[in-house]
Amino acid sequence: MNTISPLAIVPFVSVDNMMRLVLSVGVERFLTELADYIEEDFRRWPTFDKTPRVASHSVDGVIELMPTSDGTLYGFKYVNGHPKNMREGKQTVTAFGVLADVGSGYPMLLSEMTLLTALRTGATSAMAARRLAPQGASTMAIIGNGAQSEFQALAFGAILGIRNLRLYDIDPAATEKCRRNLAPLGFSITPCRTGQEAVEGADVITTVTADKQYATILTDNMVGSGVHINAVGGDCPGKTELHRDILKRSSIFVEYAPQTRVEGEIQQLPADHPVTEFWEVLDGAVPGRTSPGEVTLFDSVGFAIEDFSALRYVRDKLAGTSFYQELDLLADPDEPRDLFGMLVRAEPAAT
Repeated sequence: MNTISPLAIVPFVSVDNMMRLVLSVGVERFLTELADYIEEDFRRWPTFDKTPRVASHSVDGVIELMPTSDGTLYGFKYVNGHPKNMREGKQTVTAFGVLADVGSGYPMLLSEMTLLTALRTGATSAMAARRLAPQGASTMAIIGNGAQSEFQALAFGAILGIRNLRLYDIDPAATEKCRRNLAPLGFSITPCRTGQEAVEGADVITTVTADKQYATILTDNMVGSGVHINAVGGDCPGKTELHRDILKRSSIFVEYAPQTRVEGEIQQLPADHPVTEFWEVLDGAVPGRTSPGEVTLFDSVGFAIEDFSALRYVRDKLAGTSFYQELDLLADPDEPRDLFGMLVRAEPAAT
């Protein structure tokens, strides 16, 4: 019987094991610790390779690869965005990712990232809001109550202390789903009939819709002074959620400007419109929120460093657990140059 070399094995985290890992840690603790990992990597932003994601667009959606490296580790994520999938009983977003050793090029972790992307998106939003939301914020409006909404609520609850939620979706069933999932978790929840109703009294407004089209989820008259807008839904060319007039009176913070100018809300603005990359706030080069009446906008499209942080966090949390499988992924012949010899000496499969 052929024995498998330890060098051939790569830990693999399936969806089932990811759920077990998250629940063993606790969802809110997982989000809080993950936000700290993301902030840690944002603080060393200049050390990373950075490139806009490589996207393949079609009439049905988009498939993207998101790579980055800090010189020691390399990570990438495969992710899609297909809004029509929901009508077919499928996820709008699915993903998987790899973390590898730069020195050898060997993969160190293969993981599902459909759940993990939802978690890192919520964690990233709340991580930025720590510096951008008004002090003492307690109420958040969530417009768009699909698969990401609960993760946003839990992240803002755990990291900023948000306890009051105002929910709106064009589909009342989505709002009811979100309310039902969050009701046992200590939130005060108000389902709303319109977006205008949802933003009343909100300190933070999160927009997280899915349709890949230019849209106006928020109009200028809906946004009062002192609000923090967490714009999550925009993530590709031709898709927006905010009226252009909101952008012109907001202090805008982004992840990686070359990507966000193509994919984010700021695709509506001239290419030289001033924005701040959020790592500069953490670095101390630029202030975050500067006054109680300031309107701040985190124009978040998702960036590869956040996925890198998430994979790094999961790899650290796996130590000493059984929440992974050993996947025979890499060829490891006795003589590195004799790959063919390994093949012909293998025991034939039973017939």
